[in-house]
Amino acid sequence: MMNIVPHDGLLGASVTGLDLSRPLGDQQFAQLFNALGDRGVLHFPNQPISADALRSFSARFGSLQIIKGVPYHEPGLPEVTILSNVVENGQPIGLADAGQSWHTDMTYNATVGFVNVLVAHRVPVRNGHALGATEFASTQAAFEALDPALISLRGRTRCSRFEFLLGIHATRKGLDASAPHRSAAAGATAGAAPGVAHSPHHGATRHLCEPWLYRANRRLPADQSEALLTQIYDHVLQPRFRYTHRWQVGDVLMWDHLGTWHNAVADYEADEPRLMKRCQVLADKVFDPTFTSGVLAAA
Repeated sequence: MMNIVPHDGLLGASVTGLDLSRPLGDQQFAQLFNALGDRGVLHFPNQPISADALRSFSARFGSLQIIKGVPYHEPGLPEVTILSNVVENGQPIGLADAGQSWHTDMTYNATVGFVNVLVAHRVPVRNGHALGATEFASTQAAFEALDPALISLRGRTRCSRFEFLLGIHATRKGLDASAPHRSAAAGATAGAAPGVAHSPHHGATRHLCEPWLYRANRRLPADQSEALLTQIYDHVLQPRFRYTHRWQVGDVLMWDHLGTWHNAVADYEADEPRLMKRCQVLADKVFDPTFTSGVLAAA
């Protein structure tokens, strides 16, 4: 029987009693979907599933992204990206530097990201301590605790002062900031994304994409925009909104992009191997009322 146990704090839950190598029943899926909306990050310990099972499980939540121009994927499964610092025969087998800054994935896409699902095959360990943790921040909780100076009330809706300002999302600015640490493959892929404008998104369930998190406001002068963004970043990254997952081999971890930011901690060296396999799920189903009403009915 599936058991979902919330972690201490605002983020995270452990899920046991479920075999991810087998198809999910409708009720199981609905329970996971709603737990993800409540807790943001779900941890499935001791689930060393195959790449094919990873793809099948992830695809229940939405369409899977195929990253064009990046060769690091499971043979025959372009939806399964390999994240690794391992080098074999003089060639890297995966993306070595993915996610090493605070962000949420695929905001530069017309269809934004909904879920990431990773399985850990190799975890770097030094002096008995696992390295390469993944940090999370709850943007939903941060929104609820936003400074009153940035809040207005419109009817019965709680809004940020910049909720109705249009933002342009592209990868170039973030890429430039982290250029010394970026692989050529990651740079080529990110640089090819032209960026898109996002208006507010609201899910039909508890999965909410808070509008203010999808803004890089271009209606403000550059200095005001930068100051506003810095204020947002400092607020969201307070310890009270955060959770750190320390990986073990066989962990499967999934998280909701619409309510969290994440950061891959690069505290290991090139000779300390790390190997993850990942699927990125697009937010095409989560905002479909037919899909979400079906999930709610199954729950």
